[in-house]
Amino acid sequence: MSTAAPTPEPSPEDISRALAEIERHLTEAAPPAPAALPSPLPAELEDSAELSGAGETRRVRQLRAEVVEARQLAVLQTDDTPLLLDTPRLRRRRKKAHEAARLHMLGQDPAMRAWQAARMRRLLVSAAMVALALALAWSTAGVQHFAAGGAEPWSPGWILAWLVEPFMSLALLVVVGARAYLGTQGQPLNDRKLIRIEYLFLGLTLGMNAWPYLPWSTEDFSLWRLVVHVLGPIVAVAIVTALPIILAAFARLDPTRGTTGGGVTGLTYSANTGDRVRRTAAEVAPLIERAQILIAAGALPANPSANKLRQALHCGMDDARAVRDALTEEAA
Repeated sequence: MSTAAPTPEPSPEDISRALAEIERHLTEAAPPAPAALPSPLPAELEDSAELSGAGETRRVRQLRAEVVEARQLAVLQTDDTPLLLDTPRLRRRRKKAHEAARLHMLGQDPAMRAWQAARMRRLLVSAAMVALALALAWSTAGVQHFAAGGAEPWSPGWILAWLVEPFMSLALLVVVGARAYLGTQGQPLNDRKLIRIEYLFLGLTLGMNAWPYLPWSTEDFSLWRLVVHVLGPIVAVAIVTALPIILAAFARLDPTRGTTGGGVTGLTYSANTGDRVRRTAAEVAPLIERAQILIAAGALPANPSANKLRQALHCGMDDARAVRDALTEEAA
């Protein structure tokens, strides 16, 4: 039986030659290599439509969009124009500040100050008259109790007693109303007879309210009952006393005072130094008119001195002397 001859082992040269043949064969059969992709961050990256390929994944597209957005934001953030614009809150605050400034300027206008003073004066006079009427109405029950003198309810004397306080109150309101109206017109009515009439009616009202509740008029004296019944007449006395003083102060009010930049006191003593400038009556005519009103109201004497005029009119000494000389010439 014959055996096959053993295959000779390849030599190293045969192995090298076979590997070279295999490598050449594979090189000839392989397709051409694809072109290299461009750099991931070229200058043209801002145009994402041209650079997006069909083979890109979603993460690549998202990252490219973020890079483009970041570059655009970096450019826009260097522009400070949005910081120069007013926000809605700042715009509202500017509007309110502008309105407040204009209202302040309007408040310094003499016509506006005169209108405000007239409105406030009407309000105070109206409130005072209402309070006076209520105070007198409050005392009506006390006067009726005094005037009835223990009469039976609904008897003629008891019914007529209710009319005592109303006709006294109406007479008092006539005098007070006339003085109040003339005071608002700058012509205060300070006649002593009218003042005595006012206090006569008020004294009668106070006495009739208090008499039945005084210690010597009742056995069970109570202080709170006395205070309650005299409260109305006391309020009436206070209003009648205070109202003419308030109206006289309004009559002395000068709307132009303090609007020329010279402060609240108007003209100052600066003209007293150096050569003294003589003021004429025409230049101080408003001060003369105010001084005449104060003299008529009794706040100044008939022949006031320059110092008293300066204190009452809140003006400089030169103006006070000019007013004094003008008043002296008119009196002569």
